[in-house]
Amino acid sequence: MLKHDPRDNVLIAFADPTRRAILERLSRGEARVTEVAAPFAISLNSVSKHIRILERARLVRRRRVGREHVLRINPKPIEDAAAWMRTRTEQWSGRLERLAHLLDATPPD
Repeated sequence: MLKHDPRDNVLIAFADPTRRAILERLSRGEARVTEVAAPFAISLNSVSKHIRILERARLVRRRRVGREHVLRINPKPIEDAAAWMRTRTEQWSGRLERLAHLLDATPPD
C-alpha cells in the first residue's frame, strides 16, 4: 500500500485557481479571512473551505486575534514541492538527453 505523501496535499491545493489566488494574496503579507475573501464572487463559507484545504496542506497558518482569524502563508511546503519538482525535472531531462544521444547514434534503416 502506498504511504501518503504530504506533497499530495500541496499539489491538490495548487490545482485550484481560487486557492492559488489566496496564496498569491497571502504572499504579500498577513490578512484577515474577510480580507482574503473580499475579491471573490463566492460565499465566505466557500472561501473558508478553500482555506481549510490550504491549512491541511500546511500552506497557510491561522491565528486568532480577538474574534478575527488572521492568515499567513507558510513557504516551507512550497519550497519542498519545488525542490521535488526540480529533482524530477533534472532526472527526466537527463533521461531525455540520453535518449536523444542514443537516437542520434542509431544508423537510419
